[in-house]
Parts: sequence; structure tokens; C-alpha cells
Amino acid sequence: MHWAEKIASQLIEMHPEQQAFVCASGISPSGSVHIGNFREIATTYFVSKALEKAGKEVRFIFSWDDFDRFRKVPNHVDPGFERYIGLPYSKVPCPFGCHSSYAEHFEQEFEQALMAFGITPEFIYQSREYQSRRYNPAILQALCRRGEIYDILMSFKTGEASAEDRAAFYPVHVYCEQCGKDSTTVVDFDDQAETLTYTCTCGQHNTVSVPEAAIIKLHWKIDWPMRWGMEGVACEPGGRDHSSETGSFNVASVISAQIFENKPPYYVPYEFISIKGSHAKMSSSSGNHYTPADLLKVYTPENLLFLFAKYQPNAAFHIGMDEDVLRNYAEFERFREAYPSPALPEEKKAALELSMHHVTEAKAPSFSQVSGILPLVDFDFELLKEIMARNGGGHNEELLQQTANRAEFWIRQWVPQRMITVNTEPDIAYYQTLEPGEQEWIKDFCSLLRREGMDEQELMTEIYAICHDKDKKIMKNNQKRLFKIIYQFTLNQQEGPRIPVLIQVLGAGQLLDLLDFS
Repeated sequence: MHWAEKIASQLIEMHPEQQAFVCASGISPSGSVHIGNFREIATTYFVSKALEKAGKEVRFIFSWDDFDRFRKVPNHVDPGFERYIGLPYSKVPCPFGCHSSYAEHFEQEFEQALMAFGITPEFIYQSREYQSRRYNPAILQALCRRGEIYDILMSFKTGEASAEDRAAFYPVHVYCEQCGKDSTTVVDFDDQAETLTYTCTCGQHNTVSVPEAAIIKLHWKIDWPMRWGMEGVACEPGGRDHSSETGSFNVASVISAQIFENKPPYYVPYEFISIKGSHAKMSSSSGNHYTPADLLKVYTPENLLFLFAKYQPNAAFHIGMDEDVLRNYAEFERFREAYPSPALPEEKKAALELSMHHVTEAKAPSFSQVSGILPLVDFDFELLKEIMARNGGGHNEELLQQTANRAEFWIRQWVPQRMITVNTEPDIAYYQTLEPGEQEWIKDFCSLLRREGMDEQELMTEIYAICHDKDKKIMKNNQKRLFKIIYQFTLNQQEGPRIPVLIQVLGAGQLLDLLDFS
């Protein structure tokens, strides 16, 4: 059983009478949402689909924490934006002048990427929720029970509690009515009058009615459990940083039960994803990340979702844009080709079904094959289409074009070493370095090129026979060596497209010009 189906089964077992489930995730729009953050929403998406498959109704919500304070200017944003630190993200101007706010810019960027995956949660914008005063009764409740909240928070810390700190503790941030920032200090709360008094470094001093205020926000570890109860959340994932023994989830769970009297949701901890070759954590502010939109220029949405679905949430993995791309495509294409064979492992079958809307829909052509041919034809789509038609054909032209676009972008942007230049002159010096037996292989290969009427299977059988040896291990190594020699003579490198494709693209005549030394 797939891990998402196990979680769905456990949820149903925990709530046998429940027909509808709320699955939640959320992110702060501090910058471009990266692929590490995407694991949270992908995890929620898979559990939601598994619940629906089990016949349950699902409300899949995604919270934008855009009432959080703007903490740090990302590397790709004008350093002058430092003057906005302390404002809520929803009040910071768009750094690129194309949206109404900083928050909206990065929210829209991510929401558009999600559409490509077919992921359509109900988006909740916390700046609107807080300013609508929907949460004010819960804020008032937290303020009235602030001493108990302080005790809970301190029970998870190694530092000692003090009566003085307890009396001065308030579980809220206040955005100043004058400067708009949270550079404020709460100096008093009157639980009888239900008023809060604050001062700000800008000079503001005011008393506000808590039930009417639109400038107060709960601290994160109180805000999170408050929203669990408000939305009736049954399941929510959280990153490794929230999942330790003294982490946010365990703290919030106690606050949820003791202060808001709500049972915490089923929690799915997930590991971080890393960029291959980098030991640094992905970060929106540092720019050390891939966004979903970045990866969609190379991967199909289905392939990316499959990559996330095949790993348990608590398993770390990395994403690279090197030759790993070919390996990830090959794995996805292999399993999809095998679907729905009984030989296909159930977990992989489920991962495919969770990653795709319809597993039986038209298949895209092989990414490896397309990326191998494109440089040989100088990225000419019409020539690519012609060669692909001769090698099996039947490809949907739109899917072929999409695959070609992704392959070209990948080659030009990430693996320029795959830009192939066909040799124009025979390399006599290299030929002279070959062993006599290897020279004979090339002569035999040229003889095959002169023969006509062989189909691909016959041709490859004859080519493999050139290197025949009783010892199968030696024969296999000889065959690999032959192909490397052919690629060196034709492309001046050690690898290339499949030999039949190379013959089709260059033609037997051009190959003979480069390989015939008789």
C-alpha cells in the first residue's frame, strides 16, 4: 500500500463516522516558493487524493501566511526594501511593480505553477482572515489565558521561567496603526474592558479594543493550533524543523488541547529536499533553490509528482539538473509503460495513479531519445519529427513539441556538454591509436553500413556480432568499446544517441566518410 493510502486509512480508522476531511498546508510568501516547500503541498495533495479514492469528501486548504512580518530582503530584491522590514507581507509593495503587494507577487507565481500540476486547493489568505476580525474571539481567549500559554511554552524550553517574565508575556504581535510595523511592545491588557495597550518605536501609544482590532496577530505557535480548530483540520504535514520533540508541532498540540480545546490533527512530518551538490538548505531569501516553475521547464508535471510520490515523506532526497534528469525520466517512462501490468509493484502503480489524472492518456515520447537526437539535427523540430516517425512514429505532435522544448532548454541551460558537433574530417591520428582488433571492428561496421535492406533489429544484431566472444562479459565490454570508438570518430566524444538513430541522422554516406580508413 502506498504511504498516502496508509495515512488515509489511518484517518478513516480514527474517525469512522466522518465523511468529510480537511487536509491543510501553508507557506509564508517570503519569496519564491521553492521545491522544498512544494513537498508540503504535494504531501497534502496525495493524502487528499487517497481519501477521495476511499470515497471520502475532502476540503484541501492552503494558507498563505501573508500577515506574517517581512523579515529579510531576498538576494534578488532591491536592498532598499529593507525599509519595509516589520510590515506584514501583504502591506509591502511588489518588488517588481507588477502586483498589488509583495505577498501577491509570490502567491500568484506559485499558484500559477500549481495549476500546471492540476493542484487546486482552496487558498486562504491570512491577512484577509485576520483583518476580517474572524480570529478576534480566539485572540481574546489567548490573551485572557496568556499565563497558561507562557507555562506551556516554558515547559518545552531549558531556560527557567520567572514570575516577572510571565506577567510581561503577551502571545501576540501588534502592527502599529501609525507606521504599520510590528516594532511595538504590549504594555497592558485589560481583560475586563477587553482592551490592549501598546507603544511603538515610532512614538505611537494607543489602546485598542481587541474584539474590534485588525492589527493583532497571534504568535506562530498559538496561531497554528488556533487555525486547526477554526478550520477543523484533520491532517497536516510539517517540515523537519517543526517536528522535533520540542518543535512547533508538539508545542502547538498542547496549546490546541489545553487552550483551544481541540484535538490536534494527524501530523505528517517530512524531510527536506536538497539541491544535488549543495549542502545548504534551500532558501527563498538566499536564492539557493529551484522553484516548481524552474523544474517545469525540464520535467513534466506528472514526472515531478511521481518523484515526490515514490518517496516516503520522511525520506530525504536531492534534485539535480545534470544526468539525473535522464534517469528520472527513464524510471517514470519505464513504470508508465508497464502500467497496469501485475508485475508492476503496487506502490509504484499507486504512485503513478496519484501523480497523473489519467494514467492511460497519450504518452509523451522518450525524453532520452529526443534529447539525443535534437543536437544532431541542430534543434530542427521538423527533422526531429521526421526521424521520430521513422523510429516508431505515432507520437502526438503537441507532446513531441513539448518534449523537444524541455529537452532543448535542459541541454542549453544545464548540460551544454551535450551540444554535439559532427566531425567533418576522418580522425586518422585516433585511428592509428586503435588496437588491430579494434580497427577490424570499424572495418566490419563499415561493411554493414554498405548493406541495404536491414531493419533496426537486424542491424543491431549484426553490430553486436562484430564483437563476438565466448566470454559474455568480454563481449559486452567489447561492444561498449566499439560504440565509444564510433562516437569518437563521429562526434568527438565518448557517448551519443543510439547507433540506429546516429545512422539515420547522419546517413550511411557521411558515416563512411568518417569511418572508412581502407
